[in-house]
Amino acid sequence: MNIYTFKHEADFNATGAGLIASLLHTKPRSVLGMATGSSPIGIYQRLIEMNRQGLVSFAKASTYNLDEYVGLPEGHPESYRSFMNEKLFNHIDIKMENTHVPDGNAADLEEECRKYDAMLEENGPVDLQILGLGHNGHIGFNEPGESLIGGTHVVELQEKTRTANARFFPSLADVPTQAITMGVGSILKAKQILLLVRGEDKAEIVKRALKGPITSQCPASLLQCHPNVVVLLDQGAGGLLG
Repeated sequence: MNIYTFKHEADFNATGAGLIASLLHTKPRSVLGMATGSSPIGIYQRLIEMNRQGLVSFAKASTYNLDEYVGLPEGHPESYRSFMNEKLFNHIDIKMENTHVPDGNAADLEEECRKYDAMLEENGPVDLQILGLGHNGHIGFNEPGESLIGGTHVVELQEKTRTANARFFPSLADVPTQAITMGVGSILKAKQILLLVRGEDKAEIVKRALKGPITSQCPASLLQCHPNVVVLLDQGAGGLLG
């Protein structure tokens, strides 16, 4: 596990974008695992700039997002499909048919999970999986618990997760109670993982995830088992690592 802490946001973003761009230069048909949330936004903005400058192309790449809320109307501004379109896909040369986000409005959610796993199996493995880190140690929407599920599944969102995401909605009551998420097993199949964490409020969970015991009570701790993880932290998030 390679851990880097950055004093300046521009360096954080440039490093993350550079890693993704280098992969696309080497393998234009890369399969990218995408994440939402605030941590990757600056990296996506940098990739948009690089794409406009002709420094990187997504024309042959395909993407698979980690997760999606269940039950938000199609086109809802807080859906993760809307997020990805607005923050990245609409501004680069990727083919929209090559971008994949779980369908949180599928008539049969269990079948949607099976279909998503089948696509990952057929088109994967993911070359580079981008991850954020939840305050309770979740990756994707894999919440802490007595056990973890390997494949894509429907999850009941914990109150801590919903409260953390309530800032994006009119009220906590408007935050969905369920999501579809790739399982930890699917995430760990990626050839390389890029974990992005910002903020002093994440410092304690960063320490638990990267240096603490490997446990399902902190799903991100399982990243310690992966052979190729790059971690980018700002100074706040990395403040307790020593």
